[in-house]
Amino acid sequence: LGVAIATIGGALTPGGPVVGFSIGAAALKSGAGAPQVIAYSTAWALYAIHRLVIWEVPMMPARVVWLRALVSLPLPFLAAALAILLGRP
Repeated sequence: LGVAIATIGGALTPGGPVVGFSIGAAALKSGAGAPQVIAYSTAWALYAIHRLVIWEVPMMPARVVWLRALVSLPLPFLAAALAILLGRP
């Protein structure tokens, strides 16, 4: 559930790297787990809603944009799962 919330948060976070990575660093300092922060950062980088609407949809066919977003949808979950697997001794 935490990874899903982090993924949604990453997709909804507006702003550039200063904003996204600062929120991730603050979350780590306040006790969030690495898999959740990795899912947040991955979702922010892949499909931030504001970038989809402002940049991608006006410049590319909407079908291509939504196909790209759909294909990249599982990647934050896969990144978090890989972080969990690699983090175990």
